[in-house]
Amino acid sequence: MIEYFNSNQHAFWFTLGFALLVVEALVFGFTSGVVLFTGIGALITGGLLWSEVLPASWLYGVACFGICSGVSAALLWKPLLKFQNFEVPEKDNSSDMIGHRFQLEQDISLAQPGSTRYSGINWRVEVDAANDCSEIAAGTRVVVTSVDAGVFRVRPAAA
Repeated sequence: MIEYFNSNQHAFWFTLGFALLVVEALVFGFTSGVVLFTGIGALITGGLLWSEVLPASWLYGVACFGICSGVSAALLWKPLLKFQNFEVPEKDNSSDMIGHRFQLEQDISLAQPGSTRYSGINWRVEVDAANDCSEIAAGTRVVVTSVDAGVFRVRPAAA
């Protein structure tokens, strides 16, 4: 086997490259860039040795492998990072309490919040700043637009 790879170095680099890509896909699920980039570097090295652009020498092969792995990492890092979508949402307002409607017990404004009791808990009630109104009168039917810990943000409900 060693004699075969000594006389056919391109086969060694192709085998190494495909093995690394299989490990990347099956074990890491394309989350480890190191194995992906070294696999690409090995395949490029195998291609350059096979097409005789590089002389069939282990020194040239290892040097080309290192350089091609580094260059592929430099070129592909940012484009592949975009596929992973590391964007953090501004705020998660998903709650089953959003859309809950109730009648205000006291006047509320941007400066003066109120309170209500819901599900056995006293909630602070604030005017939703994204609204065009700054005050809501007592007795007005409101709808919850966002929820934080112990806080309902509301706007007047449509009839």
